[in-house]
Amino acid sequence: MSSILFEPIKLGGVTLPNRIVVSPMCQYSADDGCMSDWHLAHLGSLACSGAGLLMVEATGVTREGRISHGCTGLYSDHNQAAMTRVIDACRAITKSPIGLQIGHAGRKGSTGMPWLGGKPLAPNESPWQTVGPSPIAFADGWSIPHELTGDEIRGLVDAFVASAQRAKAIGFDVVELHSAHGYLLHEFLSPLSNRRTDRYGGSLENRMRFPLEVARAVREVWPKERALGARITGSDWAEGGFEIAEAVPYARELRAAGLDYVCVSSGGLAANQQIKVGPGYQVGFAEQIRKGARIAVRAVGMIVDPEQAEDIVASGKADMVALARGFLDDPRWVWHAAERLGATVALPLQYARSHRSVWPGAALARPGRATA
Repeated sequence: MSSILFEPIKLGGVTLPNRIVVSPMCQYSADDGCMSDWHLAHLGSLACSGAGLLMVEATGVTREGRISHGCTGLYSDHNQAAMTRVIDACRAITKSPIGLQIGHAGRKGSTGMPWLGGKPLAPNESPWQTVGPSPIAFADGWSIPHELTGDEIRGLVDAFVASAQRAKAIGFDVVELHSAHGYLLHEFLSPLSNRRTDRYGGSLENRMRFPLEVARAVREVWPKERALGARITGSDWAEGGFEIAEAVPYARELRAAGLDYVCVSSGGLAANQQIKVGPGYQVGFAEQIRKGARIAVRAVGMIVDPEQAEDIVASGKADMVALARGFLDDPRWVWHAAERLGATVALPLQYARSHRSVWPGAALARPGRATA
């Protein structure tokens, strides 16, 4: 039995040992953008997972580009030093590539921690002025964002470039531009949040302009021997929003700009979204973009079963799969998937004695699985 899920894949100049990716997951545990001991423990554990790529959480390219006070940033020397400490530790654990997702929260910034409700910060909680393509609030009770001027847009392009250069100095193998989940780049793409009448609004060509300016500028400074990608959206799940018919040409333009892959998610832009959640509910978007844009595609969203993940890749719906909460639930998901699919994955030597081939307890914990 062979598993395509455990076959290598090349993205730009980077080779992933398998097609399983740890999705970027915000931890809301940073101090003024600086990673903490929590990140050291969290990412260190996931570095042991055996995944082909470990992606680090959405990281603000400016202080005001963070979602919350607890979100990571890469806009200062202090941020860079704290992140270097964590990534150096992960490098000592895994030989797999490590990537960083960079972005700007736009009108969805200046919020509290999700476990405290995730609402806009109150006046006594040090809020900041949010920005966006148009002065349209995300929802009732949210602040109205400042409409970015042309000069401010160009300044944010520079901020993305600066963060990418810091990521290069830290030694990341992959940089991923966050262009989904209702954050700034996505806000420019969607007609629900972008009502501009200048060269950055109106037609799809205009709405794509800022995200593509960011992509081209980062491509100029990001080494070809590494990999550059983007997380994009397949649907706003709201009437009149950005949909798959526009996502395909956007992905095509990202490929033309020199990006090596896209990760296809959806939703997060409209408070009135109607998402039909179910197993692999976003995979159809990934499949359409893979066929229509001819770029390597990563699928994400309620992918939890190894056979499900294998089928997504084997049937050509996507080139890779990413798990987020699946890894929070089971940090050893890759090991257990290899058992199920008859594949082999390298375990850290310190943990090798837990492998099914040498530990009878594995058969008790997971009866009926194949031995790899």
